[in-house]
Amino acid sequence: MRTTLAILMVITGFALQAVSYFLLAAPWGIPTSPAFSNPRLLFAPGLFILGVVIVFLAAVVYELLPERGSQ
Repeated sequence: MRTTLAILMVITGFALQAVSYFLLAAPWGIPTSPAFSNPRLLFAPGLFILGVVIVFLAAVVYELLPERGSQ
């Protein structure tokens, strides 16, 4: 159970990072002004950081949840 949950958290975290960076933050095309470097959504960097936190919390979940057969 803990291995599955930790792996799902890692996959979710990396997916959130990829989506927030490539689809929400990074503008596509040729830069035409300094405003081009701003993210398309203002909260995209926050979503990226949330993805990083989820990946690191996966290790905490793995360590704190007991194994299935242990007492």
